[in-house]
Amino acid sequence: MSDTVKIVECPRDAMQGWPVFIDTQLKINYLRSLLQAGFYTIDCGSFVSPKAIPQMRDTAEVLDVITHDEIKTPLLTIVANLRGAEEACKFQKIGYLGFPFSISETFQQKNTNAGINEAFERLTEIQELVAKNDKQLVVYISMGFGNPYGDVYNEEIVYHWVKKITDKGVKIISLADTVGLATAKEVFSITAQVINEFKNIEIGVHLHSTAAGWQEKLAAALDAGTRRIDTAIKGYGGCPLSGSSLVGNLDTEKVVQYLHQQNYSTHINLQKLAECSMLAATVFNS
Repeated sequence: MSDTVKIVECPRDAMQGWPVFIDTQLKINYLRSLLQAGFYTIDCGSFVSPKAIPQMRDTAEVLDVITHDEIKTPLLTIVANLRGAEEACKFQKIGYLGFPFSISETFQQKNTNAGINEAFERLTEIQELVAKNDKQLVVYISMGFGNPYGDVYNEEIVYHWVKKITDKGVKIISLADTVGLATAKEVFSITAQVINEFKNIEIGVHLHSTAAGWQEKLAAALDAGTRRIDTAIKGYGGCPLSGSSLVGNLDTEKVVQYLHQQNYSTHINLQKLAECSMLAATVFNS
């Protein structure tokens, strides 16, 4: 029996830096299409300041329209503080809250207007909240493979913060190559060591990459042992607050094709995925 890889589709990450506001009805149509494709989870929006991420200001409107019967895939939304988490927890439709925790002080300030220690306090509060609301927290270790700011980085820092976070009861960690800096060798090394160190924690990866480097990074992550991969259709997206040109996500269609060629299972409906891809051409048309 082949291994199953959990594909986390990230339309939120694809949309958040898009220069033109995407119509709310288009977002609703796109999410409805994605819900039919068989993804493990869909990272569908965020509850953050509309000044910081104006593209996501209509997340609540989108979720209000989507019915419970349509939710064939668990939904995840990103939050940056307790207020956002409280908003997200009002929606029974949301199963996961994602919190970006950067191990780069500079990027944590850019991304959430807080330092690392304050962000960890927020994370602790949010973990307590989600536990009370029957949801799960997914923590993204932003700049998990290094940073472009000159902030101190090494593997010990990664392990230190993963341990502190998991000690708070968090069960899902995603290592993020936020600006696409990591080599395939670094992806393998860090991911493998974290997986080996934290055997009872689900460790995924959220990798950004140029079109030329995605396959090597993906192969390295799989060889390291992860079976949770974040992707975005057509490879759109990146972090608009990173201070550098956007480096895209792993392209869902290419990733799924590669996984099937390598005899992994994904539970993705290929026909529905093709329909999502066609609709994406309308959603991202400017």
